[in-house]
Amino acid sequence: QVQLVESGGGLVQPGGSLKLSCAASGIIFSIKTMNWYRQAPGKQRMLVATITSGGGTTYADSVKGRFAISRDNAKNTVYLQMNNLKPEDTAVYYCYVGRSNYWGQGTQVTVSS
Repeated sequence: QVQLVESGGGLVQPGGSLKLSCAASGIIFSIKTMNWYRQAPGKQRMLVATITSGGGTTYADSVKGRFAISRDNAKNTVYLQMNNLKPEDTAVYYCYVGRSNYWGQGTQVTVSS
């Protein structure tokens, strides 16, 4: 049974930082492309960042230079370091296994003063 468990969300002031984690089980994590998506209220879910099995990364334009995706294959975990957070980053953040139906339950990130 595949499980993706996100953690690390919360309330942070503009300009602050958070680090999200997604722990995976039930998959061969090291060979999977992993992704972070987010969904703000009333908006479609959007791709934020991707990391391939080889460590290659891509980012949405809106987060380039502020967010960093990384992975630890020994821990079956993918991370999203978020710096210089803005109110428009407020959303539920989900991890997703590429080319699959596997999504995490989501973790809320709220950026507000």
